[in-house]
Amino acid sequence: MVSSIYIAKSAYGGDGLGRLGDGRVVFVPGAFAGESVKAEIVEERRNYVRARLVEVEEPSPERTGTCGPPVPGMVYANLTPAGEAAAKESQLREFLERARFDPDLVRRVAPEGAGVLNYRNKAVYHFALQGGRWAIGYRKEPGHEIQDVESDPLARPEINARLPEIRRSVVALLTQGAASVRRSVERKADVTVRWSKTSGVQWWIGEAPQNLVMKEVTCGRVFEVPAGGFYQVNPVVGEALAREVAAEFARGGADEVLDLYCGVGVLGLSCAPSRLTGVESGRQAVEFAKRNAAAQGAAHARFFAEQVGRSLRKLRVGGRTTVIVDPPRGGMEPNVPRFLAGCRAGRLFYVSCDPATLVRDLKVLAQSYEIESVRWFDMFPRTARFETFVSLRVRA
Repeated sequence: MVSSIYIAKSAYGGDGLGRLGDGRVVFVPGAFAGESVKAEIVEERRNYVRARLVEVEEPSPERTGTCGPPVPGMVYANLTPAGEAAAKESQLREFLERARFDPDLVRRVAPEGAGVLNYRNKAVYHFALQGGRWAIGYRKEPGHEIQDVESDPLARPEINARLPEIRRSVVALLTQGAASVRRSVERKADVTVRWSKTSGVQWWIGEAPQNLVMKEVTCGRVFEVPAGGFYQVNPVVGEALAREVAAEFARGGADEVLDLYCGVGVLGLSCAPSRLTGVESGRQAVEFAKRNAAAQGAAHARFFAEQVGRSLRKLRVGGRTTVIVDPPRGGMEPNVPRFLAGCRAGRLFYVSCDPATLVRDLKVLAQSYEIESVRWFDMFPRTARFETFVSLRVRA
């Protein structure tokens, strides 16, 4: 059934959100706030329906095209950068407002030189035999079909320059040589390409080589990162985030940092505190955090390989401690916000790539802290995601 729908807003995730004549919520991928569209219902759930965009009857003034995204995940490919930024900021403000936090605290940090295309310093391409030829690219959701990518609009120019050669090499490994080797390569199912200004372009199939190290530079500091380890995929915006965190720490007058989910130590070391304690579950990341601290002369820094939620009894937190948390998309383990609310550190910085888990944790932290500022960064332009930095101060 095809219905005419007014799109009230762009929901988090990128779908246009409207209502059917019977009042049910409908999600329409490819439609944007303020548009009137025709859409065909393709899935009905108890509380909402999903529909396929058929025609844009009245386009948004921010719409730039009607074709599908050039690669999966580019949900804002047909929207101006200003329209995308407005949609994401509106989503963040709504998350905060629903949780009874002040949405007017939100502001965007948009560093000079940050583009909306060709920014990713890392890309993971899947490969599979499709229609008698090997496809190498991004997987289309929700199925398993792979969209072949010969030139990636999100990847760094340096990666795109090497991509034809990398694709030829992968196909050669899949089609030439001993059958056992070909099968082994096929089972690995993906190829990762990574770039840094210092290390250039590196690539591998399957798991990252244990001895491969990437060198990154943030806030003028050199960080060694294992090839398979985490580092922000947008170097320009990642630098801006680290600078904002370091500047906020400097304004607070504290002298020590507890860095939870610390990775290779980027945020904690960038603050240059007189004392730094980092906790991270990944043993390899902690080894590199220690190496980075030693190379930067940070003799005051200590890092521990342990799950954050299991380390709390060992942690010392005082009024002059600033706690930095930068958890994965799922947010902090349930006992961590409760611990932080009880320990009443002087300040707390929460860096998040998911507003839903962010506000979930903020509700617990609000027992002891008040929000000073909320800054968001378009770390992943053209896609649904963005990064948020919330600064909190302990209540008097």
